[in-house]
Amino acid sequence: MKKKNKKVNAAILIIGNEILSGRTQDKNVAFISKWLNSECGIAVTEVKIIPDNEKTIIKNLKEMSKRFNYVFTTGGIGPTHDDITAYSISKAFGLKYEFHKEAYKILENYYGKSKFNDGRKKMAKMPRGSKLIYNPSSAAPGFMTKNVLSLPGVPSILNSMIENTKRYLIKGSKIHSKTINLFTVESNISKQLGLIQKKYKKHVDIGSYPFFRLGKIGVSIVSRSISRNKLLKVNTDLRKLVKLKNIKILKI
Repeated sequence: MKKKNKKVNAAILIIGNEILSGRTQDKNVAFISKWLNSECGIAVTEVKIIPDNEKTIIKNLKEMSKRFNYVFTTGGIGPTHDDITAYSISKAFGLKYEFHKEAYKILENYYGKSKFNDGRKKMAKMPRGSKLIYNPSSAAPGFMTKNVLSLPGVPSILNSMIENTKRYLIKGSKIHSKTINLFTVESNISKQLGLIQKKYKKHVDIGSYPFFRLGKIGVSIVSRSISRNKLLKVNTDLRKLVKLKNIKILKI
């Protein structure tokens, strides 16, 4: 892990027709987001799902890599014809698409020379100068190109690899959160909640999320901040609001 920086953000770019078609349900966004926040203090502030289309991948990578500290891509680094993420990243950054010597050796040793076919060799091709993200599950490494970290789409494999991205990341301040579950409706507290958000807008993000539990409608108020002190102050104001409105707090 590199030197700590106060605010660090990331975006996730999900690449795959199977996600857009609904055939496969994405499970990676929640895992990556939670891991980045808890382990690295990095906030995911944007998520996009795009098809396996070269022009679309290139366009999004160029734009997102400029706006975020890091871009995590998932999917499209396998052995088949529609796995075009590595090639598209090469074109996006004007880099040669070629065999990575270490990746080639890892895969050749894993499969054996007799079974190291063209499809498997394809997984060793990536943009020139890429740094490897080692894969303890199925050998085929992910890679980092500039500020883009490319991981496989299979959740179990991605989960096993995520720790190996840490060496390339600048650590940010951990984002703390506090949740209060209320038996009320959003319209009953929306005005006051807006005033509290305005008061702390530079330091705390406040979200309200309706729920239905125990036969009653409720709202979860979630506050997030890198400052524990500001979070405590928001929580104090929220409890004053709860008392003023005579709202019941649901303890979970």
